Amino acid sequence: MLRLLFNGAESPLDPVQATDLYSSTVLSHIFEALYGYDHLARPTQVQPRLADGLPEVSSDFKVWTIKLRRGIYFADDPAFKGQRRELVADDVLFGFKRAVDPANKSPVATTVLDEGVVGLAELRKAAFDGRKPFDYDAPVAGLQALDRYTVRFTLSASRPRFILNLANPSMLPAQAREVLTFYGKNIGDHPVGTGPFRLKQWVRASKIVLERNPGFREEFYNAQPAADDAEGQALLARFKGRRLPMVDEVEVSIVEENQPQWLSFLNGQVDALVANTGMVPIDFSLLAVPNGHL
Repeated sequence: MLRLLFNGAESPLDPVQATDLYSSTVLSHIFEALYGYDHLARPTQVQPRLADGLPEVSSDFKVWTIKLRRGIYFADDPAFKGQRRELVADDVLFGFKRAVDPANKSPVATTVLDEGVVGLAELRKAAFDGRKPFDYDAPVAGLQALDRYTVRFTLSASRPRFILNLANPSMLPAQAREVLTFYGKNIGDHPVGTGPFRLKQWVRASKIVLERNPGFREEFYNAQPAADDAEGQALLARFKGRRLPMVDEVEVSIVEENQPQWLSFLNGQVDALVANTGMVPIDFSLLAVPNGHL
């Protein structure tokens, strides 16, 4: 078990409503994006996650075509009525639409709209101006499912760095529409993704427990640190080939007062502190890093 300590309460566990570091940290282990990162590579490299390889990109960086890996499934949930639910192209596009639905008041809406997906801003505006529910079934020229496993994004301007937003699991992950239909306004209490963990227990502003998703695909740790990166090579040697996730549970305790946080860490009750100010409560930084050195 990995034991984490957050120094602030979480917001709803919904990618389009999360407003804080803590919820985003949890969501990034439940949901997945098309891409992720090899953090040992220098410079850091984008890696496929849900995508089956890197995108096919037009010469002007306006059209991005991406194949999905087959055989990826969402975690089992009552929303799927006892059936296994495979990831398909529409799940990726649904995540984009949810982000700009005015009813969600999403903090990532502006970021998504700034990418200039053709037709997406107009769909949002129609919901605003008409004061009516967002039309999730309306076609969007810049969001296309070419087939069950292929998505195409068409942008209004050249965006060479578009892939970076496609590598953020807490902002634009694949989402199943059935989950929204089933839970409605309570969707933030029921995060359901394709990631390595699923929600086991949640006591608001007190405790979150994630457990291994038994339906998670076979995925094994790999990285590409530089040949002269001794630390990176040591980490690779230690973990390469291990099946992911490497732990069965993640237990998050939420403690907002600095002194109890630090004492919990010193007493071995938690493995790591996660805080907006860094990994160490500011009041105790001099104890943890005497003279500014580890």
